[in-house]
Amino acid sequence: MGSRAPTSLALLTLPLLLLLPLQVNLINSSQENDPGEQTKGDGHRPLRRFKRRWVVTTLELEEEDSGPFPKLIGELFNNVSDDRSLVYLISGPGVDEYPEVGLFSIEDHKNGRIYVHRPVDREMTPAFMIHVDVASRSAGEIMDSSLILNIRIRDVNDHAPRFPAQELNVSVRENHTAGRPVSQMSAVDLDQENTPNSQVLYFLVSQTPVLKETGFQIDRNSGEIRLSGCLDYETTPRFTLLVRARDWGDPPLSSTATVRISVQDGNNHRPTFPQKDYEIQVPEGQVSPDVLRLRVQDRDSPFTSAWRAEFNISSGNENGHFDIATDPETNEGILNVIKALDFEAHPSRSLIIVVENKEPLFSCEGGEPRRPGLVAASATVSVQVLDANDPPAFHPGSIIISEVEGARPGTQLGSFKATDPEGSGVRYHLAHDPAGWVAVDEHSGAVVTRGQVDRESPYVNDSFYSVIVHAVDDGRPPQTGTGTLLLFLSDINDNAPTLHPGSQHLEVCASSWTAPLLIEAEDRDLEPYADPFTFELDTTSGNAGGAWKLGESQGRSVELFMLKSLPRGDYLVPLFIGDRQGLSQKQTVHVRVCSCHGGSTCVAEAVRTEPGLLLGFLAPLCVVFLVLAVALFFLLRRGFGSGAKRHRCLVPYGEGQQTLVMYNDESRALEAPAVGRSALPSPVTQVSPAPAVPTQPLERWTGGIAEMLHQRLRGLGVLAEESGSLPRIYTEEGECERAETLSSLAVSEQTLPVGLLD
Repeated sequence: MGSRAPTSLALLTLPLLLLLPLQVNLINSSQENDPGEQTKGDGHRPLRRFKRRWVVTTLELEEEDSGPFPKLIGELFNNVSDDRSLVYLISGPGVDEYPEVGLFSIEDHKNGRIYVHRPVDREMTPAFMIHVDVASRSAGEIMDSSLILNIRIRDVNDHAPRFPAQELNVSVRENHTAGRPVSQMSAVDLDQENTPNSQVLYFLVSQTPVLKETGFQIDRNSGEIRLSGCLDYETTPRFTLLVRARDWGDPPLSSTATVRISVQDGNNHRPTFPQKDYEIQVPEGQVSPDVLRLRVQDRDSPFTSAWRAEFNISSGNENGHFDIATDPETNEGILNVIKALDFEAHPSRSLIIVVENKEPLFSCEGGEPRRPGLVAASATVSVQVLDANDPPAFHPGSIIISEVEGARPGTQLGSFKATDPEGSGVRYHLAHDPAGWVAVDEHSGAVVTRGQVDRESPYVNDSFYSVIVHAVDDGRPPQTGTGTLLLFLSDINDNAPTLHPGSQHLEVCASSWTAPLLIEAEDRDLEPYADPFTFELDTTSGNAGGAWKLGESQGRSVELFMLKSLPRGDYLVPLFIGDRQGLSQKQTVHVRVCSCHGGSTCVAEAVRTEPGLLLGFLAPLCVVFLVLAVALFFLLRRGFGSGAKRHRCLVPYGEGQQTLVMYNDESRALEAPAVGRSALPSPVTQVSPAPAVPTQPLERWTGGIAEMLHQRLRGLGVLAEESGSLPRIYTEEGECERAETLSSLAVSEQTLPVGLLD
């Protein structure tokens, strides 16, 4: 390889207008021989490699430079002027990347001259970082690491301070204190921060209207607007201020904004009563709303807190008979009677009513709003109570009497005492006595029992029985007072224990007969006349002692055991249950032993029909079958009368003889005995029609038979209704009875109604 001369690159600083260059040099910091290099050339000089180091500094470029463009801003140079083997390359933002492509360039890549092509806006891009590389011209190989060149845009005062809005609306209370901030102005300058170009000052240009005693001021540095003096809504409800914001740049730039201040009415006028004295009349014993309306006057703005009135009764309402409220629409005070007045106690009253605004009152003194020491406006209301017939009053209103339950009729319980405020007579009447146990004397109010009292009555609640008595006066109209007597009944041992409803009927599976049955008892009496209970089997009746056994008493319950397996059926287990005092009575437990088929619940059995119900169900069916049988019988007789040979029970048997044929229908058939010729003619030709068979038309027969059956059935109904009628015993359906002759089966003429055979 040929020898390579050492090179050094540097950025040439040029004394250009609007350019403040700083050197950026590529220097040779050291030279070292590479022992691995071979020597070439005539002088056999060794090939040397030089280490390079980039020294990075920053260029400043003034923003909004007017040109001409392109303008040289710096140069990269080669200290070996005849060395043309290197080229320079630049890249990065402002060259080939966002935000401004093509802003900077280098000339033909043959020299190190860097140019800018247009004005730069610092507020858009305050700085650029460009990559500078040196490469071999022939091979294009990068010869060293990239140089990072920073180009900073120097700010110029090209932006004036700007307010967020050109107009600002502000509201301030009329009682706003002087010196306190009213509003805060704020303007923004887009120039470089912390420089004179972005520092803002505020000025109050004008105020409309201009008042001698009221004005506004603005702080030059903070932009805070303050009030001086007092505001008066009634004279000046609005102000207009013109405010300017200016920076410290060279030259300074500024802008303005308008501030419109609206004064909100405050309470600088107290409410007053146009009338100082009022007189009203109120009936006693009544709650009366809206008995008086008190009008007030206020010069503040209507329907504001400065105008809204608040009323108070400062005197005369010690017992709370009155209250006063404000009408939201008219701002009037509404006086109400909320507690009934008593003419006899106070026939007249005097109320003092004061009024203030909801918002505190203020006044301007010495240019400052202050709280005045004025007394609130007041008015006097004279109240006359109208006398009315008051109801009698009980003294006391309720009395409590203690008595032992079971007290006999005529027992004195106590007396009511009621008086009439007007002094008229009082009569007592019983108003509430649900059990009908007491009576009250109409004149004296004495209460006595008229029936035996029972603490366990459903009308007694927690041993208390309530009686209400009315006292009625002789007024017009009469008035009624109410008194209450609470009768406390002390318990006595007048109730023996009884079986709990859930223990009166018990079931047990035949397969689980060894399992105990729980029997529970209850007592309507209280302690000490109730539990613990004693349980004892009644062995005097039946075989209870041999089949059942009781376990130990558990206070209110006991276990019942079967001593042996009993057949399925219903059993009665009598036992005596006694309370703590020994009062007992006999009770019976109904135990059903049933089949469970592998479960623990009795299997339902077929419904058993009571004999009376069965008879009532079958009776109509029997009547229907009886009517059908009679009709069939007469149809058969008609067939015999017409010569038909259809018969069922009579068939030829032997020559010239007839007999009965035996059947086995439904029930057993009775053996037919031999019939003698004296009872039954032997030749068929000698059998004459039965004398009982009538010769009248069939229609008359059927009508007569129906009437006869109706009378007979009606007679059966009458017998069924008679309590003394004995039950009838009927032959089972299908049983045969002996018939002596065929003529005995006929219906005789005596059994037919009169006129049927005519």
